[in-house]
Amino acid sequence: MMDKDAEHLRLLVIAHYVYAAMVALFACIPIIHLTIGLVFLLNPLPQSQGDPFPAQAFGAIFATIGAVLVLAGWTFAACVFVAGRSLAARRRYTFCIVVAAISCLLVPVGTVLGVLTIIVLQRPSVRAMFGRDGA
Repeated sequence: MMDKDAEHLRLLVIAHYVYAAMVALFACIPIIHLTIGLVFLLNPLPQSQGDPFPAQAFGAIFATIGAVLVLAGWTFAACVFVAGRSLAARRRYTFCIVVAAISCLLVPVGTVLGVLTIIVLQRPSVRAMFGRDGA
């Protein structure tokens, strides 16, 4: 049984690394919004006198939202990567469970990885590998 658990953990480690790379890559998409926002912020279009919404405000909002989305995505990718390393080292059991639960929100790949990770980590023999008791 221990060999089977070790093999499942090894596969989960690989899957976490691949998933972290995918999340980091897809988190780069809002860089487009950040770029558009910076263009409007740093080089605003000429406006008429009574325009209620200046282009610089539009640029600031667009750049802020883009930057927040990119940073959130990269932060989550880093957490998934650290969870993979933690699974390999058999450490940070609670952190791995939390990252797996958050991964479940990102359908479909994150859901599959998160559910499988939670299932494997709930086994008493795997808990013992992490230094947790089987209860």
